[in-house]
Amino acid sequence: MSLTRKRKKELRRLQNDANDLWENQQVLVGHAADVAREAGRQLGNVGREQVLPVVQDAYNRNVAPTVNRGIKLGRHVVDDKVVPLVGGVVGSALSAWDVANAKRQQLPFLRQPEPVKTGPGIGGVIAIILGIAAAAGVVYAAWQALRTDDELWVADDPLTAPPA
Repeated sequence: MSLTRKRKKELRRLQNDANDLWENQQVLVGHAADVAREAGRQLGNVGREQVLPVVQDAYNRNVAPTVNRGIKLGRHVVDDKVVPLVGGVVGSALSAWDVANAKRQQLPFLRQPEPVKTGPGIGGVIAIILGIAAAAGVVYAAWQALRTDDELWVADDPLTAPPA
């Protein structure tokens, strides 16, 4: 298919117009990114200078005293009521358990050899769970540090439109 000189000239003009439009859009997108970056910075400043002091003051006047009273009341109840009661019950139960074990050991036909403990105890299980959680945290932090963000990408040179 051959094109006339007039059509070729019109296509070249259209290609140049498309390239100019593409370059103008790239400049416009760059300016928009600058404006968005500055807006984010200003929003952070307003938050630190205007919103944060009001929120902290409201927290200190309203929430903190209530939380502190609740903590004091909870400590009082636990220290003065629950711990002595539970301590007495647990102590009595352990004493009864010890008496029952002593009586059982005195009976010769009920004596059984001590079973050999196998596998990790509760402390080992907790250590394994904490180790797995720490490893997952390290893997997540590494993933966050090494992942690629398309929004952070900035072209080194302006892109040109593909040829027609």
